[in-house]
Amino acid sequence: MPDFFDSVLFSAEVGNTFPLDELLQGLFEVSLTGIALYKPIYNSAGGEEIVDFTIELLSPKAQQILGLPARPTETYLQLYPHTLPTGVFDFHCRAFTSGQLERFSVNYQGDGLDNYFHLSARRVGSGLLVSFTDTADQSRTAVEQALRASQAREQAARTEAETQRNRLHHLFMQAPAMITIFEGSEHVFRLVNPLYQALVGKRPLLGKPIREAMPELAGQPIFDLLDEVYRTGETFHATEMQVQLDHDNTGGLGQRYYNFIYQATRNLAGAVDGILVFAYEVTEQVTARRRVELSEMQLGEANEELAATNEELTATNEELQSANLEILTTNNELERRVADRTREAQQAQAEAERQRARLERFFMQAPAAICVLDGPELVFELVNPGYQELFPGRELLGKPILEALPEIAHHSVYRTFRQVYETGVTHQETSIHIPVARPEDGQLEDRYFTYIQQPRYDERGRIDGVLVFAYEVTDLVRARRHVEHSELAFRTLTNAISNLVWTTTPTGEAEYHNEQWYAYTGGTPAQTNGQGWMSFFHPQDLPLMQQHWRAALATGNPYQVEARLRRADGAYRWFLVRALALRDENGQPLRWFGTNTDIHQQKELAEALALASKKLATSNKELREANAKALAANLQLGHTNEQLTRINQDLDNFVYTASHDLQQPVHNMAGVFEELKRTATFHDPDAERLMQMFEDALGQIQATIQGLAQVVQAERLAQRFPTEVVELQPLAQSVMQSLRSQAEAQQAQFELDFASVPRVVFARLNLQSILYNLLSNALKYAHPDRPPVVRVSSRITAAGSPLLVVQDNGLGLDLARFGPDLFTMFRRFHDHVPGSGLGLYLVNRIAQQAGGHVEVSSTVGQGTTFRIHLPASALPTE
Repeated sequence: MPDFFDSVLFSAEVGNTFPLDELLQGLFEVSLTGIALYKPIYNSAGGEEIVDFTIELLSPKAQQILGLPARPTETYLQLYPHTLPTGVFDFHCRAFTSGQLERFSVNYQGDGLDNYFHLSARRVGSGLLVSFTDTADQSRTAVEQALRASQAREQAARTEAETQRNRLHHLFMQAPAMITIFEGSEHVFRLVNPLYQALVGKRPLLGKPIREAMPELAGQPIFDLLDEVYRTGETFHATEMQVQLDHDNTGGLGQRYYNFIYQATRNLAGAVDGILVFAYEVTEQVTARRRVELSEMQLGEANEELAATNEELTATNEELQSANLEILTTNNELERRVADRTREAQQAQAEAERQRARLERFFMQAPAAICVLDGPELVFELVNPGYQELFPGRELLGKPILEALPEIAHHSVYRTFRQVYETGVTHQETSIHIPVARPEDGQLEDRYFTYIQQPRYDERGRIDGVLVFAYEVTDLVRARRHVEHSELAFRTLTNAISNLVWTTTPTGEAEYHNEQWYAYTGGTPAQTNGQGWMSFFHPQDLPLMQQHWRAALATGNPYQVEARLRRADGAYRWFLVRALALRDENGQPLRWFGTNTDIHQQKELAEALALASKKLATSNKELREANAKALAANLQLGHTNEQLTRINQDLDNFVYTASHDLQQPVHNMAGVFEELKRTATFHDPDAERLMQMFEDALGQIQATIQGLAQVVQAERLAQRFPTEVVELQPLAQSVMQSLRSQAEAQQAQFELDFASVPRVVFARLNLQSILYNLLSNALKYAHPDRPPVVRVSSRITAAGSPLLVVQDNGLGLDLARFGPDLFTMFRRFHDHVPGSGLGLYLVNRIAQQAGGHVEVSSTVGQGTTFRIHLPASALPTE
C-alpha cells in the first residue's frame, strides 16, 4: 500500500494534476460508499482500552445512509449502542489496534437502522478511516423480503405492545387519584403515580417494601390490611380512614383522611402476586362537614353583627353617592378587566373540562364497576363498562335508577341510596343478596354484590349525587355455600355411623370429631382439638401411637395402630385407629380422615386364646412330669382336658355370638349408607372418594365378621365331617369349575397329575376347602405380566405318607420377611386385591387337625409352592 501511494498518488505528475486537498474533498463527495473518520476515546484511567469514538467527519453518502449531519455532537456509542452486542464496535477497535485493513459484514437492526452493511476500516495516523455500504437501495430476494416483512410485523407488534404499556402507564401517572402497585408478600413499590408520591414528597418509594419506605405506618392498620388482602385475595374498601404520614419528611405526622381500595393482582396461573391501590384524599370533605357544623354555631353570632352592619350601610350609602362620579370614570378600566376575567374563566373552564374528561376516562377504564347517580331521582350520569356488564342488555345511562332497575324498589339497596343522598353518610355492604331480573325472561335470580355508596358534592358543598364502586361476588358466595354444604353433609354422615370419626390438618392438628367421639370419651372440643386428642389414650400406648403418627405425617402413608381409648367413665377399651390422607393434585396431603373402631372383644379373644395356649403348654409339661403317677395324672389330665374343652367351647361360642351379633348393626349401617347414596346429592369433588372410603371400611368390617364366623364354623364342623375315600381328580376338577369365570378371564392353565396317589382317605369338604383356597389364591395373586399356570399333583413321601402339592407362577412371597406370620389369622401380604386373610389360616388349621402339616417355598416374582403333608392313615387300604 505505501508503494502504491509513493509511486502513484504522490508522484509529481499526479500531484500537479490532482492537488491533495481537492482530491480528498472530491473523493468524499463522489464516493458511492459512506466514509467516516473516527477518533478513539480511551478509558479515564489512562490505559490503552478504547471505550468509545468521536465522529470527526461523515461523507455526504454516510450522512445519507445514517441520517446524521457531517459532524455529530454525540459519540459513536451514544448513537449506536446496539453495535456492542452485534460485534461492530469490536470490529472498529480491532481495526484501529492492528493497523491493518479489516472487513466486516452484518445484518444490523437497531438504533433506527435496518439494513445489511459491508464495512472496511484502517487506522490512519491517530484516527480510524471507515468505509461502508448498505443494501437499502438494492433489490432483495423473496426470502430476504419475507424476512424483512416478518421482522417489520414483529417490530410493529412490539411497538404496539409498548404503546399500550406506555398508554396504561401514562394513564396511571396522570390519573386524578393516588395509584400505586405493590409486588410480592413484602409489598414492594413497583409503580407510584405522582399524586401518590406527593404523599411523602421526594422520599424514594420505588423498589422498596412499604414497611421500609413508610415506617411511620407501624402501629396503624395499613400493614395488616395489605397482608390480609395478599393472603386472601379479597378486595378491601376503606372510607374516610385516617392515615398519619410524615408528608414533608420532617418527623411530624399529618392528620389526613382517605378513601381507598386494595385490590389483589394475579399472575397467569391465578395466584396473587401483588396489590393495586386506588385512593383519593377526602380530608377536605371531612373538614368541610366539620366546618358546616361550626358554621351553624357561628351563624347566630353573625345575625347579631348584621344588625350593627345595617347602620354602617346607611352611612356607606352617602359615601357611595359621592363615589358614583369616580365609578363612571373607571368604567372603561372595569370593562377591560371584565374581559380579561372572562377570558381567564373560559380558559379555566376548558381546563376543568379536560380534567373532567380525564377523570371520566379513568372511571371508564377502572377495574371496578363504577357509576355516578345524579340528583334526587338518582339518574345514571356515568356508567363505566364494568358496571354495565353487571346488567347486560339494559339501558342505564340517562335513566333514573328505579326506571332502569325497578326490581330494587323495595330492597334495602335503594333505601341506602336515598340515605346516602339525604344524609351524606357513606354506606358499604359486603356480599349482600339482591334479586335481579334476567334479561332473557325477566325472572328474578339470586345475585350477591359488594359495594360502596358515597355522596358527591357540588362546588358549594351540597350533595348532588351518589358515587358507587361495586363488585359482583355471586360466584364467591355460591362457592362458600357449596363448601359449607359439603362440610355439613360430611358431618351428618359421620354422625350417622357408630364409628368414632375425626379429621386433622396436614400437620396433624385435630380439627373435627363426630358426636360419637364426644359421647364415648366425654370430652369437649377445647380438650380434643389440636394435639389434645392423644390425651384420651392410655399412657402406655402413646409412645407407639406418636411414633407411627409422626411417620405417617412425614411420608403420607396410611396410619394404623391399636391403642386403648378412655371412656367417659374412666375405663379403657381397645380400638383400631386408622387414618388416610386426602391429597391435592400434586399428591400433598390436604386433610387426614381417621376412624376409631372398637376391637376390644377381638383383643380379649386373642388374649384368651394366648392364655389358653399357655395353659395348654403348662398342662403338657405337668403331664410329662406326672407320667409316673399314672392314675393321678390320668385324673388330672381328664380334668384339664375337660377345662380346655370348656374354654375352647366358650371361646368358640363367644366368637360365634360376637360375629353373629355384630352382623345386624353392620347390615343396618350398610342400609343407611345405601339410602344416603340414593337420596343425598354431594357437590364436593372429594365426596365420591370419601363415600368409597366409607364403603370399603364397611366391606372390611363385614369380611372380618364373616371370617370369624367361618373360623368358628370350621372349628365346630372339623370333628363332624366323616372321612371317606376321595378321588382327587374329580374333586380338583369340581373346584376348577367353581373358579371357571375367573380362570377364563385370566387365561389360566391348570395341570393335574394324581397318578402316584389317585385317592386319599379324608373329609371331602375339608379337602375341598384346602384346594379351593390354594387355587383361588393362585389366581388372585397372579403375576400381571403372564397368564397363571397352576400345577396340582400328589405323591408318596419317603416316610410313606401322602403329599399334595400346589405350585403356581404368581407374585410369590418374601418368606424371610413374612414367613413367621404366614398362617396368622387376618394377616395379608398383598393389598392390591380384596381379601380377609383367613384362607391360609384355614388350610393350615385343617391340615393340623387331620394330623398333618403345610410346607411353603416361594421366590418373589416367580411363584409359590404349597406342600400339604397328610398323615399315613390317609392312604386307602387295598
